[in-house]
Formats: sequence, C-alpha cells, structure tokens
Amino acid sequence: MREDVEALDIRDVTANWVNAIVLQAQIDDRIKALADLAHTPLFFGRLDYLHSPGAELAEGAEGEQFYIGRRHVHDADGDPMVIDWRAPVSQPFYRASKKDPQDIALRRRFGYTGGELTAYEDEHLSDPAETAAVSKLLQQEIERPRVGPMRDIVATIQPEQDEIVRSGLSGSVCVQGGPGTGKTAVGLHRVAYLLYAHRERLARTGTLVIGPNRSFLHYIEQVLPALGELEVKQATVDDLVAREGLEVRGTDPAETVVVKGDARMAQVLRRAVRSHVGRPTEPLMVVRGSRRWRVPAYELEEMVEELQNRDIRYGAAREALPRRIAHAVLVRMEQAGEAPDDRVQDAVARNAAVKAAVKEIWPPVEPAKLVLRLLSDPDFLAEHAQDVLTADEQKLLLWPKPFRSVKSAKWSAADLVLIDEASDLVERTHSLGHVVLDEAQDLSPMQYRAVGRRCTTGSATVLGDLAQGTTPWATRSWDEALAHLGKPQAVLEELTAGFRVPREVIAYASRLLPAISPGLAPVSSVRETPGSLQVTETDDLTAAVIRSCRESLAHEGSIGLIAADARIPALAEALLAAGLPYLSPGEETTAESRLTLVPASLAKGLEYDYVVLDEPAAIVDGEPDERTGLRRLYVCLTRAVSGLTALHAAPLPQALT
Repeated sequence: MREDVEALDIRDVTANWVNAIVLQAQIDDRIKALADLAHTPLFFGRLDYLHSPGAELAEGAEGEQFYIGRRHVHDADGDPMVIDWRAPVSQPFYRASKKDPQDIALRRRFGYTGGELTAYEDEHLSDPAETAAVSKLLQQEIERPRVGPMRDIVATIQPEQDEIVRSGLSGSVCVQGGPGTGKTAVGLHRVAYLLYAHRERLARTGTLVIGPNRSFLHYIEQVLPALGELEVKQATVDDLVAREGLEVRGTDPAETVVVKGDARMAQVLRRAVRSHVGRPTEPLMVVRGSRRWRVPAYELEEMVEELQNRDIRYGAAREALPRRIAHAVLVRMEQAGEAPDDRVQDAVARNAAVKAAVKEIWPPVEPAKLVLRLLSDPDFLAEHAQDVLTADEQKLLLWPKPFRSVKSAKWSAADLVLIDEASDLVERTHSLGHVVLDEAQDLSPMQYRAVGRRCTTGSATVLGDLAQGTTPWATRSWDEALAHLGKPQAVLEELTAGFRVPREVIAYASRLLPAISPGLAPVSSVRETPGSLQVTETDDLTAAVIRSCRESLAHEGSIGLIAADARIPALAEALLAAGLPYLSPGEETTAESRLTLVPASLAKGLEYDYVVLDEPAAIVDGEPDERTGLRRLYVCLTRAVSGLTALHAAPLPQALT
C-alpha cells in the first residue's frame, strides 16, 4: 500500500504549482501514516461470524471471517485483508461475550513478542459447551513491560471502555477514572475513532488534545500516529492562552491564583471591557459633497443601546456601529430624494467624522492593557469588582508594585488566562470540532472557560480523577467543572476497573481516599500480583533508594524514582555518584536507559513498570496544605505497573497507617 502511494506520478494531474505542492504534502502524509512500526503487528485479532454481517440470519447462510488490526490493509486487488479496529464490523471483538455473542462463532486473539507472532487464543462464544474464561493473552498484553512512550491499547480495549470510545461526535463525555483505569488511552482512542467516523468534518474543524504539561504530552505523543492519525494537535492550557510578546516571568501565591482562577473574574472582566463604551452627547454631522447629514445624539444612543443589548462581542459591535450610522444617513438621503447604493453606504461608514465618532463612543480595547490596568489600578478594579469580589480578594489581585507597560509586566500563567478571557470578550475565539482535556481535575474555573472557548461549536472529551486533584483550586465536582466548560449536558461515565496498577498497590493507595476525596469509589484492580508492594523504613534513606533502584533495574521494563521536588537535586547527585545514569520526565526510555528521576509535581499521567518512592512524608509536606499533599502522594503511589517500593525514614502520613 505504501509503495503504491510512493509510485504516484502527479506531474500531469495538477493544474498549477500550488496544487502540486498541496497534493504532494497530502501524499507525504499518507506515506507517513503507512510507515512500518517494527514491534507493532498489522493484526491482533480475528472474528469468525456465524453469518455475513448485514445478511439475513437464515439457516444455512454462510459466515465470514475478518482479521482485526490497527489499520485497514488491502491486497493488490484492493480487497480487504485486515479490518480497521474502528469499523462497525470490528466492534464485537470488544463487546461480544458468552452472554451476548453478537453472532460471533470464534474470537481469536494473537500474541506477539518483538513484532513476531508467538501465540494465539480462541474463544468459541456461540458454543454453550465452552465456559467463559479470563484471557491470558489479554492479561499478558496489559502487563507487558513499558519501555518508551505510551502505546495504544487497541488489542486490549474493554467493553466499558469501548462504549466511551465509540460514543458520537455530537455529544460531550466526561470520564471519571481512578489510577490505571485507562482513561487517557480511552480519550486518545476516542479521537482516533471520531477521525475515522467523521474525517471530513474534523479535517475542516480540527482536533486538539490538551495535557497537564510537556512531559505528559511527550509521553502520549506516539499513540495517535501509531494508529495512522497524524493531524491531531497537542497543547497544554498554558500553550492555549499564550500570546505573542507576553512572556510568563512571574508567579503568584496560591491564594492569589485561586482568586484569579475564580469564575467571578469573568464578570469583572466583562464589566471592565464594557465600561469603555461611552454615551453619545453630541449629534454627528456627515458631510458628503455639498450636502450635510445630521444624526442626532439620541439616535446614536439608541444604536449603542441596541448593540449592547444584543450581547455580541465588543469588537463585533464596534465594527457594526459605523454600518448602523451609515444606514441612518442613507435613510435621510432616500428621504431627500436620492438613490444611494451599497457603495455609498460603505463610503459613509469610512467617513472621517463617522470614524471619529465611533472611536469616541466605542474605543478599541487591548486585552493585555485592560488586565494590566485591573491589576495595577485599585480604583479601576474596585469599580468593576464591586459586589463581585471582596475587598480582601481585590487586594490579593493587585500587584505590590504596578508595572508601567504590557511588555515590562511580569505576567503569571494565571494572568494570561485572564487576558485570554478578555480577548474573547473583544473577539470570538476560534472553535475546534473536538477537544480532549486530560487531567482535567487540576484546572481552575477560568482555565475551564479557556478550554471551553476552543470547542463552543464542537464537542469535548473530559478525562480526570477527582482524587488526583493537586492544585488549591482543584475541581470539587464534575457538574461544576462541566458548567464552567460550557458543556453542562455532557454524559458522565465512571471507570472503576483498574488494569494497570496491581491490586495490592491500589489497595494501599486507596487508604488515602477518605481523607482526599470522601465518597469516591476506590478502583477495583483486576490484577493480583503477590509481592508487588514493599513499604520499608530505613535509617539511611538515600542509600536504600540507590539499592532499590539497582534491584528494580534487574527486572525488565521502565523504572521510575519518584520523590518530593525538594529531594530531586540530592537524589540526582547520589545516582550519578553510584554510576546510575537517569532520564528526566518526558525523555524516552530505551533498552539501555530505563531509569527516570521524577519530581512528584510531574508524576501525574506517567507510568513505570517499577517505582521506587522516596519519603512519602516529604511529598505531602511539599504542598501548601495537607489535603493537597495527600492527593499528590496518591498520584505518586499509583504510577507502578508491576511493583512499588516505598522507602521512608520519617513516619508515614497518618492516613496511610
């Protein structure tokens, strides 16, 4: 298939050089999408239907056999050899069971090692004599050691995950899932499915995956390309709100960020933007040729009031005002016996007197300057925050020493979110067809609004775990979060079956749930791995950590050494002194380099075969409050796929004992 594309000759089929460049770019993308992946098989399953799909279920009708894979594969004659996992005919591979065989006689799973076929396993779903059993190949695939970036799960998607993956484009979905339930994979595979089912529409409108940080995005960036999807963009929330010329050089205290991230700030900004609209007090005189046309002040005021009542963007209303004024002048021209056309209306709208009046009544607003003034001018802030923010909250917002200009200001990440909100009040933000928001529980209401603006005309997949919220403004409920996102009708799905974290490890971490998220159901892991958890007290913590890293490296797979951020420099020095080279989060593990040193603040969303956890109490103490610290610890405790070794010199947090 790839050779067929590479052999295409487009010299005689393009009208001009522009078409040739566009077509060649499309061909290059197609070749990339068909690239071989050395350790990824073309098919991983087979379905034997009792009857051909779509045919009448008559007695004696012949069945049909399909191989299921990551990509559609056809032979030289164009006949399908492998069916794309997203096709409707592939759905029973994930959904069929002994109770509901869905007309499947046999489901076969193939096992691979290093890209070579090494095993297969059959289930005769329509045979009443065969009892249901847990798939060993499925279990082995889930437990396969992790080296390199996150991989796809098309061979192991579970029925409850498949329902979310195949849900329609028109509706938004929120997935609450504890550690190891596969919510990130579900979100990425949902994008792949939607691109398969609605490719033309999403090619026009675009898709975006939003992650918590660059390390996380680097970890997941190969999943969609491995499924042949190359056009999905990835970003953090900070990337979304970044503005040219504005550099984040400042930081805010936690209590200030909480106020800046509060949804009430949207009302303050709205008031501040609209305060620029003035009230016309003088009539407008438009001179055209030898005639003078007068538009009285009360009529101008009616125009302004009508535009304000329409609740359109500030910039759109400002552009509409000269057209309104020009229309009023044209009415007077017609009443005087003239016959003006559209060209005359355009000329009047561009008239110097009209431009001057519009600038006076509805002046331009620069979002960054507006936010600069709000954070610098106590009177301006008090005027627009009246009855919205308390006096103490207003004090938290104000800079101790005001900056003179937009460029000299030390903007924080939270400030850029405010500027983004103000920008949308002036001019509508471009909306995409579908947005995936991962680790959503850590967003502030204002950040949710920033993401929501990117999918006002599209849908969203929201992924997160309330128990893993590690910011002071972390989401308290999904209903509240979805309201800020602008998707209150989104369907809430909960994944409670864990496939990644061993049962012993998740049970230990779940001791924290009553303290960090009361009422949230603990994850029930399907994997029982005796000996997967070790909690050891030691007098020489650093030496014990080095020893545990060596022992973990004796196993196959990736190793993560997770520690409080403050402990990272000392541990980095100790690892180098011990001759143990290490990677930073986001750097790709290889067979030769498998140990990653992970600050607790960057552990979310990552996973390792074996985790060595350094001093749990230090991780808790590194956060502004105990609840946030325990949530951070919960995240760190649940990064292991095969084994967790927790080492401590200080007493463990009481919630763990």
